[in-house]
Order: sequence, then structure tokens, then C-alpha cells
Amino acid sequence: MRIDLNADLGEGMGDDRAMLDVVSSANVACGGHAGDADSMRVVCREAVARGVRVGAHVSYPDVAGFGRVEMDLDGGALLAELRRQLDALVTAAGAAGTEVAYLKPHGALYHRVVRDAEHAEAVVALAREARLAVVGLPGGLVLDLARAAGLPTLGEAFADRGYRADGSLVPRTEPGAVLHDPTAVAQRMLGLVRDGTVTASDGSSVRVAAGTICVHSDTPGAVAIARALREDLVAAGVEIAAPA
Repeated sequence: MRIDLNADLGEGMGDDRAMLDVVSSANVACGGHAGDADSMRVVCREAVARGVRVGAHVSYPDVAGFGRVEMDLDGGALLAELRRQLDALVTAAGAAGTEVAYLKPHGALYHRVVRDAEHAEAVVALAREARLAVVGLPGGLVLDLARAAGLPTLGEAFADRGYRADGSLVPRTEPGAVLHDPTAVAQRMLGLVRDGTVTASDGSSVRVAAGTICVHSDTPGAVAIARALREDLVAAGVEIAAPA
């Protein structure tokens, strides 16, 4: 058994260095919802020192709303904005001696490209230009389009988020959206790795085809959650590693 662990970093919150000691992939904020040239350089440098893979955490240009507000940009405008963000991270990564390996949309964009063809096509177009893998919600349109374009894809599970019966995440405005108990989270994700399912908020079992697990760095107690998750997985014989 093998799984990638990732965290959203460079967002100006949480303990990035401590998270980089735990995860195998770093989703680096590229200035759309958070982050700037300095934070990108720091995260990339620290990631290289730990052998952690770097990915671009691209988003709507929405610092005020932390990228969690949908924006009705046309596909061309969205592609241009995401390209600007990726270019900034490519520069930071190069200065640190590494390369950007994948794209992972953030927040409102992440959820919109599950269903919106125009915005999903913009993400895939950028990934195709840069020859990057695409990380997203299993079953989402963006992963289907990326696979059709011949790009590597990686379905993602969320350690610290509640699931609905349809495999979508419980909205942050509802009870049970964010999970905080490190032990419970770790055991839940161990079950995911073993049998490919998680328990939804209604008690049903949901199949989640995931090759990577995310712990949000802004979740209270995120580092403790990530450590407990890694320790339980390793103890169960699961290898923690980024995709080859």
C-alpha cells in the first residue's frame, strides 16, 4: 500500500515547516488566494530540503475571500490568471532547485471544475501547456478532461473534511464540515487506503478513488492531525510517497 500526503502551504497560516516534515507533496499558494514571491521561495526551499514534491495551488484571484468565492471569469481570462500564478511559482521553484510537478485548484475553483466545463478546460489547458499532472476530486470533470488530454491525474481525499453521500464535501457552513480529532481522522484515512471508502455524514459508505490525502494547514491542530495520520499509516505498512 502506498499513498501521497499533501498540504496547502504558503498561505500565511499554520506551521508550514512542521507540515513539510510530515507530507510528501506541498500545494504552494501562488498569489491568487494567498502567498507572494517571498512565501513561494521559502516553501519551495524548505520542500527541497525535505525531498517534498512541489505543486501549484492555483485559484481565483480572490485574496479577500481566500479563494472561496466563485468568480465568473471567461475561460480565456481564467487561463491567463492561472498562467500568471503558475509562472510565479515556476520561478520560485527554479530558484530553489526544483520543478513544479502538478496543478491543484484551490477553494471555489477546486469545486467548480468538478462540474463546469469552461473552467475545467482552462485548468487542463494550463496543465497541458506546462506538462503537469492534475489533482482533483475523484469523479470530477477536470480529471476526466485531463485524462482525455493524456495528462497524469491524481484523485484526492480530505483527511479533515466531512463527506456527503454523493462523494462531495460537506460545505464549510454546515456542521461536521471540518474534523479535528487526530485519532479519528487517522483511522478514517487508514480505512480509505485499505478499502477505498469513507463514511459519509449520513452514515453511508462512499467510495473515494484517491491517490493522495490532503490535510488543510489552516485547520486547528493541523500538524497533530497530519502526524497522527502519517504514524498510523506507516504503522499499518503504508508507504508515504509522492507519485513517481
